[in-house]
Formats: sequence, C-alpha cells, structure tokens
Amino acid sequence: MQCAQCGNDNLAGAQFCGTCGFAMPFEHATGIWPDSHGRVNCVVAIRLGFQKYFDYKGRSTRAEFWWWALFICLGHLLFTVAGYVVGVDNLLDDLFGLGTLIPSLALGARRLHDINRTGWWQLMWFAFFLFIPVLVLLYWGARQGGAGVNRYGKSPRQPTL
Repeated sequence: MQCAQCGNDNLAGAQFCGTCGFAMPFEHATGIWPDSHGRVNCVVAIRLGFQKYFDYKGRSTRAEFWWWALFICLGHLLFTVAGYVVGVDNLLDDLFGLGTLIPSLALGARRLHDINRTGWWQLMWFAFFLFIPVLVLLYWGARQGGAGVNRYGKSPRQPTL
C-alpha cells in the first residue's frame, strides 16, 4: 500500500508510513474498504451500503451492487420467515424493507453513475407492472462500468489512495 504523502510502499494494513510517518487512512489500515484493486466482498458491500446511507454521489462497482442485492433478498426471506414464526406476519419484513430502502436507492444511483447514467433511471422500478423497464435496470446493473473518470467521478475500481 502506497503512502499518499511520500509514495513509499508499505506493508498491507500498515497504520503509518515507514518512511515519513504519515498516518494511513483508517479504512485501508483496517481493511473495511475495497482492496487496492477496488474489489468488494459481501461484508464490505453491506458496510458500504449502510455507511453511504444517503450518498447519491459517486460510483459503485457491480460487486458492491450485487452483494447488496443478495443481502436484501436474504434479509427479506429471513425476516418474512421470522415474522411468521413469531406471529407478526410481515411486520419484521416491512421494517427491514423500510430500513434498507434509502441505502438501496443510493446504491442504485451510484451503480447507474458507474455506467454513466443518471440515478433518476431508478424510477423505472416503480413501473412494476411493466416487465421491460425492470429488465433494463437489471441489465444495466450487470454491465461493466467505465474504467476512467466520467461526469460522476473516479472509477471505484481504482485504488482510493
């Protein structure tokens, strides 16, 4: 991991630069953010989803988007079953959906930004009676984003240092 101040190569997870003593960013030292290649795993995607709760700016990777989608699907399944077991029907599932609605919309907007589209395209989700708009959004979610800088910012796959 390179120091942002002097450019020295340091060991992965280093808290301070071995040459100049510059404090490495917390997220790189703890490994809670994407690795140096911008790759995201399931735990990181869920953390990023909640840490960027209201962040509609910037870009997100396909992995971040699809790990979050898996988390949402499994969460709905778990809370639906738990609600029926406890006897409150869909209450737990509805609360989970309400708590994850805003970060899901924010992540969807960032994902669309990665393919250089505006986040307003997400409004097609609300045209649930039309199957074609949902397929278009799923296709866009699966597309590889641009590698460079676009009008929404730097590629999330590039190192953040």
